[in-house]
Amino acid sequence: MIVKEYIKKFEKLGFGMFVHFGIYSEYAKGEWARYSTVVGVEEYEALADTFNPVPEWATELVATAKAAGCKYITLTTRHHDGFSLYDTCGLNDYSTAVFIGRDLVREFVDACNHHGIVPFFYHTYLDWYDERFDSDFPAYLDFLRKSVELLCTRYGKIGGIWFDGKWSKPEADWEEDAMYSMIRRYQPEAIIVNNTGLSALGELGHIELDSVTFERGKPKPLNLEGSPKYVASEMCEIFGSHWGYAAGDLLYKSPATIIEELCDC
Repeated sequence: MIVKEYIKKFEKLGFGMFVHFGIYSEYAKGEWARYSTVVGVEEYEALADTFNPVPEWATELVATAKAAGCKYITLTTRHHDGFSLYDTCGLNDYSTAVFIGRDLVREFVDACNHHGIVPFFYHTYLDWYDERFDSDFPAYLDFLRKSVELLCTRYGKIGGIWFDGKWSKPEADWEEDAMYSMIRRYQPEAIIVNNTGLSALGELGHIELDSVTFERGKPKPLNLEGSPKYVASEMCEIFGSHWGYAAGDLLYKSPATIIEELCDC
């Protein structure tokens, strides 16, 4: 079994912060607000003009994570609503670069690098905004890869990319070979994760994946029998009922519970 050093380094990071941040933050109803509420498409997309974080948002975020002991931060560069926090360079016009003239991913990476925190990028596979997701899937996948290529080439060395949404079309050909080989070309030591969803915690997938995830589930030792390489694992947990900010969420876990889960990991 091949044990790659960059995967072992990822394990040593130990503790990270997962940040869901986007237009949905303004609704304060969680990261699925575009889908799970009665908000109309036009009403939701109109908020792209007003989603303009304070200049210090990234510095304050990184400082908070560092004070908590986090070694890395994973930021939602694009969530399922299809809105990008980075400059899509003409691939589409649905991004902070177009609406507010800011590349929030650049601001995030710069703050991480300045304070010694490793930047990781979350990126959706699922897209509620792009009609090609349902009407022309091969064309959508080409757009998706070109989007991720921007993240791999415009921000220097990154810690990894955390994909989500593949579970939305479990029988589809997501052309993973093409996606992962592209990432390896530009970021050979980036940790690649592709979320298997709540129903397949810790499931091994494509050989290029470097870590599996236990979403909201207690991690357990992986069965790597027959695997040609060592694969890490991580647990992703939420403090309350949502990944994104939700006003009035009263189901926050206690500090003791969070500390216990961290120790279990």
